[in-house]
Amino acid sequence: MKDHFDVAVLGMGPGGEVAADRLLKAGKKVVIFERELIGGECAYWACIPSKTVLRPPEARMEVEKAAGVNGAELDWNETAKYRDYMIRNLDDKAQVNGYAKQGAEVIKEEARLTGPGRIRAGDRDITAEHLIIATGSDPVIPPLEGIEQITAWTNRETYTASTLPERAVIIGGSAVGVETATFLARFGVKVTLVHRGQRLIDREDPRVGELAHTYLQEAGVDVRLDATAARARREGAASIIEIRKAGGEDGGEVAADVVIFGTGRKPRTKGLGFEHSGISLGDRGEVLVDVHCRAAENTWAIGDVTGIMPFTHVAKYQGRIAADAILGRPRPATYDGIPRVVFADPEIAAAGLTAHQAQQRGLKVAAAELDLSKAIARPWTYEKDPRGHLGLLADAERKILIGAWAIGPMAGEWIHQASLAIRAQIPFDTLLDQVAQFPTYHEAYHAALEKLDL
Repeated sequence: MKDHFDVAVLGMGPGGEVAADRLLKAGKKVVIFERELIGGECAYWACIPSKTVLRPPEARMEVEKAAGVNGAELDWNETAKYRDYMIRNLDDKAQVNGYAKQGAEVIKEEARLTGPGRIRAGDRDITAEHLIIATGSDPVIPPLEGIEQITAWTNRETYTASTLPERAVIIGGSAVGVETATFLARFGVKVTLVHRGQRLIDREDPRVGELAHTYLQEAGVDVRLDATAARARREGAASIIEIRKAGGEDGGEVAADVVIFGTGRKPRTKGLGFEHSGISLGDRGEVLVDVHCRAAENTWAIGDVTGIMPFTHVAKYQGRIAADAILGRPRPATYDGIPRVVFADPEIAAAGLTAHQAQQRGLKVAAAELDLSKAIARPWTYEKDPRGHLGLLADAERKILIGAWAIGPMAGEWIHQASLAIRAQIPFDTLLDQVAQFPTYHEAYHAALEKLDL
C-alpha cells in the first residue's frame, strides 16, 4: 500500500510536534510516525516528570526558609500520583486522536528510510515531498563490568518509579545527575553521586560547579569527584559499585538499591536507513544540518538527533525553523544566548559563552560576579539565609553581554533577561538604562553590570 504526503515527520517529541502543528495549520498533508508515545522522551520520561517531582521539595524548602511559616511535609504517594497525571499515565491516545482530528495520518510504528522521500513503516510504504527527521536520542550507558548483576536505571525508571529506593548511586554529574540527586535526596533517599570530572556541571564556568557542589552537599548528597565506576556486583539485594579515582587508585565502594546512569545521550540514527537518503552523519552519529536545519534535499532534521544543544526548547525552535523553510519562509537558525537551566535547589541557569569559550575565540572580556544577598533586597524578602549569585561576561571591545550564569531561586526565569541581551546584542548603555521592578531578582543585573571593568 502506497500513500503520498506533503510532509512526513519521523519522531513526535516536542520538536516534531511543533513542526507538525505548524504544517497542519498551513494546510499541508502530513503523516507522522512515532514508535512509542507522541510527546517523546521529554513529556513522559524526562522534562515533565522530573520537574514535577522536583517542585514539592522546592516548595518545602521555600516554606522552611520563609519567616513565620512551617509545617510543610512531603508526600511521595501524592507526588507520584500527580506526576502520573502529568505524564498522562504513559498513554498518548488523546494525542493520537488530536492529530487525527487535525487531519494528520498517524502511524505508530518505527519509520525507516528506503530512499529519498521514501519511508517504510510496518507493512506500509509512504512517500513524501518533504521529510523531517526528529528521532531524538538514546541514553548512553558506559561499559561497566558486572552491570548485568545490578539494578541499573536510566531517567526512564527513575522518573516513573512508583516507590523510591532507600539508597541510590548516581553516575554522572551533569544536569541530569544534579537534578536527580536533588530530587532523591530531598525525598529522603541516601544519595552518592560519582562524577569523573573535577567539578559538577562542567559545561559551565567552574564557579557554577563549585556552588552546585556546595548546595548538593547541604542537601545531604555524598559527592565523589574525579572518580569513576570501575566495576559492579550484587551482594544479596544490594547493588555494589567499586569506585576508581582519577589517578587509578582504589576509591572504595558504595552499596545501593539502584544505580542510576546520567551519563549523557546519543543521537538516535542507527538502523533507520538514513544512508539511503543522502543524509550525512557526524562523528557522534548526529545528523549534520545547515543553518536552516536542512540535512539533504527536501530533508530536515531537528532536536537531539542533530546534536545541537540537545534541549527541548531548542528542538521546538528548530521545529519552527524547518517548518517555515518548507512553507517557503526560510530563515537561519541562531543559537546565541539560548538559556540552559538545571532545576536543582536553588536553580542553576546560564546563557551565552563561558569564560573558557570566550578565551578560545580570542575575545577580550570583562567578568563580574555578584553575591545577591550583599547587593539587592529581594533575596532577603524571599527567604531567610538567602542564596544566590550572578555572573556576567562581557565583550570589552564591543561592550555587549556575551555570557551569564545565575544560581538562586527561580534563576531559570530571570536568566532570560541575559538571554535576550546576548541574543540581541543589546548595548551596555541600554542595559544600564533599564529600570527593574523593586524588589526583584532582576535588579541584580544592574548591580552586576556596574561591577564590570569596561
